[in-house]
Amino acid sequence: MTSPLSGISFGMPSVGIPGVTDVTGVAGAANASSVRSASGDGGFAAVLTGQIDSLNAVQGTADSLALQAATGDLQDAHDYMIASTEARLATDTVVTLKNSAVQAFTEIMRMPI
Repeated sequence: MTSPLSGISFGMPSVGIPGVTDVTGVAGAANASSVRSASGDGGFAAVLTGQIDSLNAVQGTADSLALQAATGDLQDAHDYMIASTEARLATDTVVTLKNSAVQAFTEIMRMPI
């Protein structure tokens, strides 16, 4: 039996939370400082499109693992549960951001000229 803590290093990493290394599924957080401004080359539309593509990739991974789990080909059920939770959280985040953007647009349209 393998220990669930075997993947955790208790050393002091140079950046981040002490004792936590090799965190997967948060690649977008590491690149948050590289997001271009609205006046830059990519703009808001490019950032939004990139995040939607990322959401589709996460959901595709969860779907493929669900198919493997249903057919009995999945070696570790934890992989599916993690992918499913990541997909749910990513979807919730995108929906919340969409609702905030619509609310901001509505508020801007109500402003007097």
